Amino acid sequence: MGPSASQLWPEVAPGWITAGPAWLYELGYDFYKSFIFDDRYMMFVKGLGNTLIVTAMALVLGVILGVVVSLVRVTWDKTSLETPPGPAKWALAAANTLSKVYLTVIRGTPVIVQVMIIWYVIFASSRNKIMVAALAFGINSGAYVAEIMRGGIMAVDQGQMEAGRSLGFGYVSTMRFIILPQAFKTVLPTLANEFIVLLKETAVAGYVGLADVTYAANIIGGNSYDYLFPLLMAAVIYLVMVMFFTFLVGKLERRLRSSER
Repeated sequence: MGPSASQLWPEVAPGWITAGPAWLYELGYDFYKSFIFDDRYMMFVKGLGNTLIVTAMALVLGVILGVVVSLVRVTWDKTSLETPPGPAKWALAAANTLSKVYLTVIRGTPVIVQVMIIWYVIFASSRNKIMVAALAFGINSGAYVAEIMRGGIMAVDQGQMEAGRSLGFGYVSTMRFIILPQAFKTVLPTLANEFIVLLKETAVAGYVGLADVTYAANIIGGNSYDYLFPLLMAAVIYLVMVMFFTFLVGKLERRLRSSER
């Protein structure tokens, strides 16, 4: 075993710290053992990468799942009274019921409980923590994206559907080429904000051992017996990411407003 952080610090400490007051020396030592010693800062680098990968994969899955669920819900609301009884209507009714159950269960339970169930129960034999975490957060995000998309579709004027039908489009074609593009434009800023929320929610992935930013802070704090700098670093990393993506969302909203003029 090599020398400890307390043994190395007097040798590597800069002169302006050793010559300074005692509190500065202690502060420098806390910083050193939290980030520099044993290259512990690399845990934050790896954790940041894992956080971004999980968030991106979960967002893609959430958008796909949310769009499908929202289309099922909207289609049932708009066509259930017009569709005659038969296999098609029964299948749509079953899909609508499953969608309602999915939305109720996912939005009614904490995300950390869902992550732990998927990791410890459903995929207990898996060792791919990134994929399992992305799946768990994607399923959770999909429920909220579904309601966002449903609101966007319902906000499109009913005359757009009638106009599509008058042009010879069927229900599916009208949804695909006329309704959904308008709905996406309406809810795009809200979807971008859902991405920011999802980014922060991934902080609980450490409960299943995924080496994300929060997990790195917890491990470094336990090894160095000092949680101040690791937790502050985790907070700063999340804050910078949220501020950056909030800036991008703001630019997106301004561009959308300018395109409507």
